[in-house]
Amino acid sequence: MKKRKSIVGDIDTGQISFWLLVIWILFMFGHSMTPGDLSSQESSKALTLLLWAFHKLGMEAEWLTEHIVRKTAHFCEYGVFGILLSLYKNSRPKRRYGQRAWPPEEIYSIMLAVILVPLLDETIQLFVSGRSGQIPDVWLDMAGSAAGVLFSQMILLLLQRQKELRQRSQKRIRL
Repeated sequence: MKKRKSIVGDIDTGQISFWLLVIWILFMFGHSMTPGDLSSQESSKALTLLLWAFHKLGMEAEWLTEHIVRKTAHFCEYGVFGILLSLYKNSRPKRRYGQRAWPPEEIYSIMLAVILVPLLDETIQLFVSGRSGQIPDVWLDMAGSAAGVLFSQMILLLLQRQKELRQRSQKRIRL
């Protein structure tokens, strides 16, 4: 695993990203264990806040409903999960042909996590008062996870390209 020197000593980025991922999964599962009436109150407060913000910006938001707020929250919550999952996997990259690459077993483990975590999350809701596990939510959660993984990979790729361009320009300056 990569270790970086810092003011506080050696930092194991693999361990940090692993624990951030675990904490985030527990946070998501904690949300799933919230009884239906409390979850609905939380969504109503978020809707009220969003409607107020749109009004302050001078925008109409009659289209915004509690259902949209809840589904957007699902997608975003799992988008963060996908980002953290990707960061964890990237904290211990394999080298292939001089480039960073995920071997197939890494890709399979990411796909498995993107499928199993939402399934478990929705299964938890089957046992919580006022909640129900729904297949469309599993698909939405998987889409959010996949979007998070793809987003983080695009950002990492852009950062890598920027670094390479900087190195090339520095080589030209030296010549």
